[in-house]
Amino acid sequence: MSRPDPRTPALIDIGANLAHDSFDHDRHEVLARAAEAGVSRIVITGSCASSSHAALELARTRPGELFSTAGVHPHHAKDWAAADPDWVRSLAANPEVVAIGECGLDFYRNFSSPEDQERAFRAQLELAVETALPVFLHQRDAHERFRAILADYVDKLPRAVAHCFTGNQRELDDYLDMGLYIGITGWICDERRGHHLREVVPMIPGDRLLLETDSPYLLPRDIDPKPTSRRNEPMYLLHVAESVAQCTGESLEEMADRTTRNAGRFFSIT
Repeated sequence: MSRPDPRTPALIDIGANLAHDSFDHDRHEVLARAAEAGVSRIVITGSCASSSHAALELARTRPGELFSTAGVHPHHAKDWAAADPDWVRSLAANPEVVAIGECGLDFYRNFSSPEDQERAFRAQLELAVETALPVFLHQRDAHERFRAILADYVDKLPRAVAHCFTGNQRELDDYLDMGLYIGITGWICDERRGHHLREVVPMIPGDRLLLETDSPYLLPRDIDPKPTSRRNEPMYLLHVAESVAQCTGESLEEMADRTTRNAGRFFSIT
């Protein structure tokens, strides 16, 4: 990555799907723009076997700047097989891999059956316990089952983050009671469906807030001027940080410093 402006606060994007094919033609430029915006480190999300392997290979190209996760998204849970724990363990043994996941439940789309999702979710929670790695969690329209399953493992997990949190105060309280970190994306910038997040974000304890873009998804809708492309990318994490800082009453510098320290602690990266 190129050197950022020294006046730009350092940020860590805890979730970017940089192995996505939409970045194939300009990934180097995307990383350069991220660095210029102060995004000094990025955790590349793995969501299936192929993307988890690709995420690790990308992380290896920029040691100390890029990291990755290894796991199977609930959309792909129907493909979870008896041999899958082997490749997850193998990837998890690499120092660039800093979390298990993205895993969890998604009853909104149900691309995999609820039964398959729960089976894959439990298997990956067991792997997180076994490998002593944090877990990168996904939940949509499945709060009660998600919470019930997670409760069986949470005391044995080193750390866990509710990635791309979009829930209400009750869901937030449940996750905080379980000790989870909370990941906030550009969803908070969406005037159609993210307004409630502006009210609950100030309730997140200072040491458990994390920031992410979920690139190439969830481009912040209130960027002005609007980008010519709808593709999100890590450089827009600065915009997310500004929006969250407005909600909490902090300066951008305070928000960046706090969430960067949180992310470093969560993933054990320096």
